[in-house]
Amino acid sequence: MTETTASLPTISTTAATRWVQLGLGLVCMMAISSPQYVWTLFTKPLGTALGVTPASLQVTFSLLIVLQTFFSPFQGWLVDKFGPKLLIGAGGVLSGLSWVLASYASSLTMLYLTYGLVGGLGTGIVYVGVVGQMVGWFPDRRGFAAGVVAAGYGMGAIVTTFPITNSLAAVGYQMTLLQYGAIFALVGLIAALGLKPPPASGAMMADAPGVSTGVMLRSPVFWLMFVMMTMMSTSGLMVTSQMAAFAGEFGITKALVWGLAALPLALTIDRFTNGLTRPFFGWVSDHIGRENTMCLAFALEGVAMALWLASRGDPLLFVLLSGVVFFGWGEIFSLFPSTLTDTFGTRNATRNYGCLYMAQGIGAIFGGPMASLLHEATGTWTSVFGVAITADLLTALLAIAALKPLRARYLRAN
Repeated sequence: MTETTASLPTISTTAATRWVQLGLGLVCMMAISSPQYVWTLFTKPLGTALGVTPASLQVTFSLLIVLQTFFSPFQGWLVDKFGPKLLIGAGGVLSGLSWVLASYASSLTMLYLTYGLVGGLGTGIVYVGVVGQMVGWFPDRRGFAAGVVAAGYGMGAIVTTFPITNSLAAVGYQMTLLQYGAIFALVGLIAALGLKPPPASGAMMADAPGVSTGVMLRSPVFWLMFVMMTMMSTSGLMVTSQMAAFAGEFGITKALVWGLAALPLALTIDRFTNGLTRPFFGWVSDHIGRENTMCLAFALEGVAMALWLASRGDPLLFVLLSGVVFFGWGEIFSLFPSTLTDTFGTRNATRNYGCLYMAQGIGAIFGGPMASLLHEATGTWTSVFGVAITADLLTALLAIAALKPLRARYLRAN
């Protein structure tokens, strides 16, 4: 780790308290995960019902992520100012409400405003708020704590993928959105009501180590991390938003693996590995260093995606390798916030991570409608996969060759 334990704020509370907070944060994240991670299941019924093109429909997904991320600095400031209970609770309600409202959408514009705008604002408040709270509660285990709650976001949909798949077949997309949206809102609100600010907040945070957001934004270290997170977000969100589309082209949609439909099985395994990777690589990075871990994980995704493309006609390998792809991608949500806080301190951790999290929004644009347009232009998903694989391997190289020495120089100078 780059920051010694002597420089970390002291947690003056019982050990049990912060583990309870970690558990509540995990539930809050699980409650907002489905809008992103089961979106691909809704693309076909929504496209048919609204009579729109795949590229225009994918704008909904991009709006969800862009609005989730671009307001993050402001949302982080609100959480710091008014406390996690009020803001994160409101975010959980908005996230669930977006599905309830989207169930009544009769046009693409209405879908953009409900699923995209309302959902993006709600999930953004919860995501940046919970991550910011946990790095405050666990200053001695930042990578692990950020990874655990990020796992809730990546893993939450594991309990909803098959039920939502079955619900879509049984009652259609409108009733599915209505019912599950109400459940998500209720669960998110109840969990948020138990959240408390970490001890190193308020007046105590003024004495915590760290720089202002303005100072951070003038550092080349931040902008290199921003570019790296954008590239990794692009590849991962391409798979997240387009899997149903390229699975159909690969002949996987109607295939069975172990007696189960291949696509929802792949999505369920993805949610598990996408969640598991976050605390796992967060823990690894606490021991072998952030950049070393980044290089290992990012290269893993690039290689897995190349093998995935090469064996795309095999349903079993499609399912298994999809899990490896997400195991190599999901850790960005533990590695980047912990690296950022290691570098720029805890004082403005929530707001600072909100600025970096905006890279996820840019990645959603490239991985959503832009990837769909590239597929339409070239007539094949091979070109889209080629861009994603290149981004993964280049980011792995940048972690070691550029970020590691640049961050070391920054820390020596400051």
